Amino acid sequence: MDEITLGVPEPILERLPEDDESAASDMQKAVAGWEEQLNRVIAEADDEREAAGKVLEAIDRFEERYETYDAFVPELRAWGQSPIYAIAWRTLYADVIAQLHAHDELGDRLDRERNARLVADGIRLQDL
Repeated sequence: MDEITLGVPEPILERLPEDDESAASDMQKAVAGWEEQLNRVIAEADDEREAAGKVLEAIDRFEERYETYDAFVPELRAWGQSPIYAIAWRTLYADVIAQLHAHDELGDRLDRERNARLVADGIRLQDL
């Protein structure tokens, strides 16, 4: 499986306040760390299915974090504070998930692995 490359989309960085460069730097460091960890997991996996499973576990964590930041947005607004950082991190998690699914081999394998987990968990289409 090919190496994964991830990045912080420029539109996310452009929406951050100009007087705070640490948020952009934090995002870039975080994405670089995720890229490094995911590539290490893929390299250490015994086969492509195991690699896809590990990446899918990371995607599950990214989805949880997305939901956490999504919940912060109305709460921050209710308290009269700017939700710009919560929105930026929420958008970053969504974009990283999309980047992972956009990788040629990986996207198809992620779909197959997610479907295999549904079946393995005993969930059938008739139960939906």
